[in-house]
Amino acid sequence: MKRAHRLPAETPESMETLRGDCARMAPHWVAPTRAAGAPVPPSLIHGVTVPPASARLLDEMSEYGD
Repeated sequence: MKRAHRLPAETPESMETLRGDCARMAPHWVAPTRAAGAPVPPSLIHGVTVPPASARLLDEMSEYGD
């Protein structure tokens, strides 16, 4: 079994160490194939409720770019 290179325990992990760990693990990570989802028409969306307090909070927020 191969042992990963590690710094002594008293040395804090650095970005360099993290990048090296990720580079060594990258070949083991396989991204699943993802099927593209089709848009759902609004007429098929049922049962979505927004609590009144949340609706008021969103209503009081300014529009993006104000």
